[in-house]
Amino acid sequence: MDRLANTVRPYAWGSTTALPELLGTAPTGEPQAEMWMGAHPGAPSRLDRGTGPRSLAEIIEADPEAELGPAAVRAFGPRLPFLFKVLAAGSPLSLQVHPDLAQAREGFADEERRGVPLDAPHRNYKDANHKPELICALTPFEGLCGFRHPAQTADLLEDLGIDDLTPYVDILRASPEADALREVLTAVLSAEHHAIADTVERAAVAAGELAAKGGPHADAYAAYAGLAHHYPGDPGVLAAMLLNHVRLQPGEALYLGAGIPHAYISGLGVELMANSDNVLRCGLTPKHVDVPELLRVVRFEAGDAGVLRPEDIGGEELYDTPVDEFRLSRFVLAPGAAPHPLASATPQILLCTAGTVHLHGTPAGTPDGASAGAPADGPAELTLAPGQSAFVPAGEHLTLSGEGTLFRATVVA
Repeated sequence: MDRLANTVRPYAWGSTTALPELLGTAPTGEPQAEMWMGAHPGAPSRLDRGTGPRSLAEIIEADPEAELGPAAVRAFGPRLPFLFKVLAAGSPLSLQVHPDLAQAREGFADEERRGVPLDAPHRNYKDANHKPELICALTPFEGLCGFRHPAQTADLLEDLGIDDLTPYVDILRASPEADALREVLTAVLSAEHHAIADTVERAAVAAGELAAKGGPHADAYAAYAGLAHHYPGDPGVLAAMLLNHVRLQPGEALYLGAGIPHAYISGLGVELMANSDNVLRCGLTPKHVDVPELLRVVRFEAGDAGVLRPEDIGGEELYDTPVDEFRLSRFVLAPGAAPHPLASATPQILLCTAGTVHLHGTPAGTPDGASAGAPADGPAELTLAPGQSAFVPAGEHLTLSGEGTLFRATVVA
């Protein structure tokens, strides 16, 4: 196993304090948005096996089967199929959706044929992969996820008392669910900018007033007013009003599949996703919004946000999701508890988020429980403090001990 040195990305929406508090470092005064753990070419983790720091991407490329295991290589190719992050939202992220695998392949191939540069601001598809993702709260976490039922949204919009919203209310009440959601989202994102900006501002003022009065939608109204504060006049504020507002408590999670519109508003969480950069934005951003392509990708289906809670499977708490590129679980280690065995035929990244966790490992091919010194590629023991992480190659046997919380990212193969 290998201790990882990870890159923190300074995106403008990042919190200035949440990641430093987790890592036990002094705030710099600048936003610290995401800590990346994995082999993504944008910011691969680094490790040292005695010959100096190297990127995890280079290590895997040199011997994919040894690092990832034959099953993972057969299923996903010679690369780590997931990206693990700690995400710290100090202000709202853009409202966005991700394509499914077929859409990503088609969109990427089309932009390649048309010669759209990979770094072009209007480029939609940076790769040919889908990007399902899972966010698990470490602190109270606020976000938007999936379309609310149209009739409920009609009530919420009507209570704002804004005449310009009446046509949307009528559509949401009268049309079939998918048609209503598509028609209203299309109208909002295609409207003339000056007119929609004025409507957004008036709706935001009304939302703030309703939030102050309390009631069943007070939290949602406060969230929408907050979005308008950060993104004044942005049509994405009205698009956000079509979505479920959700508050996660620590340990609760959301799974975001293809085509599900979502946005993170505030909080600290661990995020696990397929290894892709494909994002189609709906608003709450100064970046490019490709409305026709967005409408091709969005799934116009209503339902609740689908909050996930982990299932205990013998001391390991599993967050069940319908994808194979990643699997997230959590260990909450109590003081004095027996060491917990942990083995996998696929690669793992382990992240400590509280307390102190000790990892004792034996290299692949060593019988369980056998005495072993440090394997050639890494130490036999590591201790992780909050914010520290380790890469465990396929086939290595571990035992966990200590007192703390450990998140495990791995592959289903």
